[in-house]
Amino acid sequence: MSGKIAKPDCGRIVLGLSEHRPELVPFFAAEMACSDVIFLEEPGTPGFRQMLNGSLSIDDYLQQVDVEFPVFSRSMCGLLQDLHRQGKEIVQVEPFLEFLQGIHDFFADGNRPGDIRKNTAQSAVYDAERNATTALIGYYRAASGGSFEQTLDAVRRFARSDAARFRLRDGMRARVLAALVPSSGSVYIEAGSIHYLMWRQLRRLLTCPEYLRVVFWDDMALREAGKKGHLYGPGDLLTLLYIFHPGFSNPERETLLAARSIVHAKVSAKEESERGDVSLQPIVDERHLIETIGELSMNDCRQLFPIIRTLDTRQARSLVLDYLDSESHHRSGASTPAPGELGVNS
Repeated sequence: MSGKIAKPDCGRIVLGLSEHRPELVPFFAAEMACSDVIFLEEPGTPGFRQMLNGSLSIDDYLQQVDVEFPVFSRSMCGLLQDLHRQGKEIVQVEPFLEFLQGIHDFFADGNRPGDIRKNTAQSAVYDAERNATTALIGYYRAASGGSFEQTLDAVRRFARSDAARFRLRDGMRARVLAALVPSSGSVYIEAGSIHYLMWRQLRRLLTCPEYLRVVFWDDMALREAGKKGHLYGPGDLLTLLYIFHPGFSNPERETLLAARSIVHAKVSAKEESERGDVSLQPIVDERHLIETIGELSMNDCRQLFPIIRTLDTRQARSLVLDYLDSESHHRSGASTPAPGELGVNS
């Protein structure tokens, strides 16, 4: 197999990139409804077909699968049931995660890492996952008890390992999709925002790359709310730099993004929006937060880090916003209190 896919009759293959947020589902629902085949960014799961045809309830289905964003997943399942009733072909495609689940089952059967055959897809997935997980643990340790500089180094190590994992993951998925995309009809490919590399990889596999279109649903939703920009936080930007440029080396830029990412990780909301009206306010708030973090200098991050590291999200966000507001006054001639003088004890 050449890995090339035939030119679609309709001339439309859409790669939709978005955060896994319930408020974004209405934005890509219409695009999915205009597609003949929909490729989901998830591994095959037990009960999926039964959930689609309604013989298994959405709640019962979600109870037996591991979902990171339950509100988003419940909304997506409702949409997929509607699309299935319309006759859309819906396919789960995420080979990296399928290999990863297979590795977990392999170990559950009593096998050990040394039993994995070298130079196989299984070993590549295991190595990428192990390296990223090890680096993530190193970051957690540094962030909880290490110095500011140690934490910055840990952030950069994790971002590089995570980028290597994403390059492997996206490459595996693109190759599988190249073999599955039909030669006629319209196609929609779901992907998270961080999987932007999929666009480049798919273009290399298409015989007519001009028929591939990428849509950033986060950006579309922000424009709908009257805002501009994106939802890539500083940590995402650092990871994307390493994804697209594995050999990237600009210590000043990397370190500043790493520093801002430490602050952003503390102040960004971890919970999903559960607004019944699918309000766009959560993404507007997140965009504002990203813009705010983008105003922090290296010295700002260094001062804030030892204080916010022990705070909860609400406290950390309040402190950072107060700090920047005070810093703004300082730049206008007013005095600037140190973070410890903003009412929060270290």
